[in-house]
Amino acid sequence: MKTSTMMTSAMPRAPVGKAWEEVSASFDRFCLAAGIETLGTMMEADAEVACGPRHSRSEDRRGHRWGRTAGKIGFHAGKVAIERPRVRGLNGKELPLESWEQAVDEDWLGQWAMNLMLINVSTRKFRRAVRLPEGDVPAPAGSGVSKSAASRHFVALSAARMQEWMAADLSKLDLLVVQIDGIHMTGDLVLVAALGIDGEGVKHPLGLIEGATENAAVVQALIDSLLARGLDPAVPRLFIIDGSKALSKAILRSFGREALIQRCQIHKARNIMERLPKPLHAAVRRVLRQAWELDDAEKAEKLIRNLARRLEHDAPGVSASILEGLDEILTVTRLGLPKELRRALACTNIVENVMSTVRRVCRNVKRWRSASMALRWTAAAMQEAAKGFRRLKAHKQLPTLRAALEAHQMKPSTHGVLARQANAA
Repeated sequence: MKTSTMMTSAMPRAPVGKAWEEVSASFDRFCLAAGIETLGTMMEADAEVACGPRHSRSEDRRGHRWGRTAGKIGFHAGKVAIERPRVRGLNGKELPLESWEQAVDEDWLGQWAMNLMLINVSTRKFRRAVRLPEGDVPAPAGSGVSKSAASRHFVALSAARMQEWMAADLSKLDLLVVQIDGIHMTGDLVLVAALGIDGEGVKHPLGLIEGATENAAVVQALIDSLLARGLDPAVPRLFIIDGSKALSKAILRSFGREALIQRCQIHKARNIMERLPKPLHAAVRRVLRQAWELDDAEKAEKLIRNLARRLEHDAPGVSASILEGLDEILTVTRLGLPKELRRALACTNIVENVMSTVRRVCRNVKRWRSASMALRWTAAAMQEAAKGFRRLKAHKQLPTLRAALEAHQMKPSTHGVLARQANAA
């Protein structure tokens, strides 16, 4: 008896009473029918608020009923036809129904399409992804689950989200670190992205721009957009790059002496290894690792210079490459950062992980039709990557970085590493 009582109390009442009959067919069909009935009841309530009860002559009414019409609304499994009442205002214009407007604005189908494409479900499989092939919820023509419809949903939603993201205010972000890196989409299309880390160790995708190559003009345009959105150039920050001279040039031009640049040590070591004979790999890698781990910047620099001197005979070109940009390679060491924080900020691994998400999301794209298409996909992928961001492992040591940056800012402009960077540029 107790079970029966619980079932009775759990049975749905109006407006889903009729939909309960559909549960014998399938629970999916029950949910669809229940949702349609509930929305219909809400729209009838909106009409009654505007017009008053049927056949009444209330003085407070704002309009009168004007028949019914059919419309389509999207949910996660496609568009469904729903009949809704129409209300005509006293001025002769149609009054919107609040519940209908909210239901349309939800755009469940568009969000579903974008989510599936971000997890690599192709547009050809979108219909099957949202509706069971052997299910009894029909998908007639115009239900919005075709290949082209899924593509249109993704284009519209990704463009809107990218526009909102690219216009977001950056002035409230307490950014201590900015990483900039590029990704080659095609032979003639390169995207340059920026990612920031605030004082709490939280990571923020900042911006994105397209160009033919990763040159100073493209990077300068990205930096200019960040400044226009509220990034204060007077605040001292650490910039981490992969070693591109174009990046260094644009950063120093825009941020002056407040900017400290750290070249990625992993990229530097990789470039050196690629130019060395294999018998020398182990010894050179060991010396570089030892230099990266040293707490004393002068000793680390001396160790690297000795390595370059030893390689002058066997690989003179590599010897010169080791010394190129030496000041920027040891920036985090000169700042006196703790070892854990130094390891986290000595490379571009954070932004590289974002780029790996971009490559994973975009792997179904066979041909980039335009730069705007690449921007939309990459922006969507960067926002997708942000959902899995964790705080910087060494976030508790970030106050040390802040203090080091502020101390560096107080130094004379002709002193230290920054002067050497400016002269080199």
